[in-house]
Formats: sequence, structure tokens, C-alpha cells
Amino acid sequence: MQDHLLDSGRPPPAPDADARTEDPPIDLNALVAPSVGAAVVGLTIVVFVLLVLVLIQARRIGKLRRRLDGLTRGADGASLDTVVAGHLDKVYAVARELDDLSARSAMLEAAGRRAIQRVGLVRFNPFEDTGGNQSFALAMTDVAGNGFIVSSLHTRTGTRVYAKAVSDGRSDGALSAEETEALRLAMTGPSAGAGAARVRDRVAGPA
Repeated sequence: MQDHLLDSGRPPPAPDADARTEDPPIDLNALVAPSVGAAVVGLTIVVFVLLVLVLIQARRIGKLRRRLDGLTRGADGASLDTVVAGHLDKVYAVARELDDLSARSAMLEAAGRRAIQRVGLVRFNPFEDTGGNQSFALAMTDVAGNGFIVSSLHTRTGTRVYAKAVSDGRSDGALSAEETEALRLAMTGPSAGAGAARVRDRVAGPA
């Protein structure tokens, strides 16, 4: 107790060095202030460049839209969907017409095969008392060799006409030499669509 009273006049002990050392406060405003101006300028430039790019892109899109409208819109101002639908309808109509024409062509081709396409004609004079080759044998067949032969014998007193059927290039009756020659000319010659009828004059002896 007495020692404590005697020491009360002494100065208080000095604080520790660690207690006296403290970190000063950081001033963020002072750190950021020098960079604010540069950042604002940089952002302004970026915004300006982006605005220019947006304007250029908008102009290109406008030109493309006008060009597309010019290509897809007709005089009535129809939309692209309407124009495409119209073209599809036309394509389907053409396809139907093509099918119809194909069917008609097949029918005509089948009918044409049964039409007379090969002709052979032999003119002759079977009698000595008649002048010129006024008699004839005419063979007319289709592609398959079906048809007929018409023969005409001319005399001073009259003219006789005979007809004989032909099937697959053969007659149902006996043929004279002139009729056989006419049928041969018809069967070996081109069709009527490819060339003219084959004609031959022949001098025959007396009947």
C-alpha cells in the first residue's frame, strides 16, 4: 500500500509500439477520381461507335426489305406467302395437265398402231389389148401387218375390183404375183409417217 502511494507520482508507463502504429484510412474517391474522366470518354466513344453500327445495320435491313418486297410482291401487292401459294397452285395445275396429256398421248399411240401406215402399190397391164398400166394391186396395212389388199383389173369391157384381208402380213386367200409384190412393198417399206407409199410398175403377161 505504501509502495503504491509512493509510485503514484510517477508518470504512467509508455504504451506498446504496436498499439501506437495504426493503418491510415483509404480514400477511394481519391483513387478513382483520376480515372473517371478517361472512363467516361472511353464509354462515350464506344456508345457512339455502337450507334453508328446500329444505323448502318438498320439501313441495310431497310434496303434488303425493299428488295425482298420488290421480288415477292406483284401488282396486287400480295405477300410472300400468297405469291408462293399461287406458284404452287400453278405447278400442281401443270402437273395435272401433264398427266392428262400423257394419258391422251398413250391413247393416240395405241390408236395409231392400228391405223394404216404402210402402203405398197404395183401397177401392171395384164392384157395386151389395153394400153398402159391401168390395173393395180394396192396393199395397205398397219404396223403389225394387219390390213387389206385391193386389186383392180382393167379391160376394154370393164373393170373388176377384188379385196383380200391381210393379218400379220399374210393374206387369207391366194395372192397373185402383183398382189404378193404389193404386200411385200408395204411390209418392207417405211410407215406412212416416215415416207411416201412404195409404187412399182410391172409388166405382166396375158391373163
